[in-house]
Amino acid sequence: MPKIGLGVYNIPRSLTKKCVLDAISLGYRSIDTAQLYGNEKEVGEAVRASSIPRNELFITTKLWGCSGYFDAVNSIETSLNRLDIGYVDLLLIHEPRGNFVEIYRALEEFYQKGKLRSIGISNFYEKDYMTLINNIKVIPQVNQVEAHVFYQQKTFKKFLEKHGTQIEAWSPLAAGEKSIFSNSVLGEIAKKYNKSIAQVALRFLYQQDIIIIPKSSNVERMKENKDITDFELSESDMEKIRSLDTGKSLFGWY
Repeated sequence: MPKIGLGVYNIPRSLTKKCVLDAISLGYRSIDTAQLYGNEKEVGEAVRASSIPRNELFITTKLWGCSGYFDAVNSIETSLNRLDIGYVDLLLIHEPRGNFVEIYRALEEFYQKGKLRSIGISNFYEKDYMTLINNIKVIPQVNQVEAHVFYQQKTFKKFLEKHGTQIEAWSPLAAGEKSIFSNSVLGEIAKKYNKSIAQVALRFLYQQDIIIIPKSSNVERMKENKDITDFELSESDMEKIRSLDTGKSLFGWY
């Protein structure tokens, strides 16, 4: 799975296909969508319209609103049909609602059939995560959670790694909250590396092996968000950024 992808949350359906094609042309190979976003169909259209071979693209989507096994089966089939790209590279349960153990068993079945290349979860924290892994066969390969410079998830990352699950960050730029783009600590570091504040904030996560999926419909921003592999933050700069951690969610959704 690529460590940098494009998130399409809140991108209108009318713009999604173009955005995904723009991202692919810039070298993105990972796209993150969800049933809740309402743009799976357009993501699939972009994948099919792209000149990039299917096996070089990594497409993630997420189930929403399921209560148990049977509606999860129907929901998975719905996403596969909407995307119409043969298989899904990563399917996540969007949140720990309903009988998520039974929902996950549906994911395991489609995983065994090869229609899902990998499976995981989103917004699961310690209690629900342990309930899940104690009752399933396939350990979630990914847990997508809120993570950014103000909520760094250091302890939770170690917890997930101990059990074999990779952490992935949604809102890696904190959705622009807490005046992130004018933060003095990040600004000082950005000048040092001749990079933007966004690039420094993303590099901070990337450098710790946290998968990132920054969202943008702007081509220049997409390019900027991806251009973080040609520099490395020093340990002293990493420590300065660690000092920004509040240990609290900015959104309080989970």
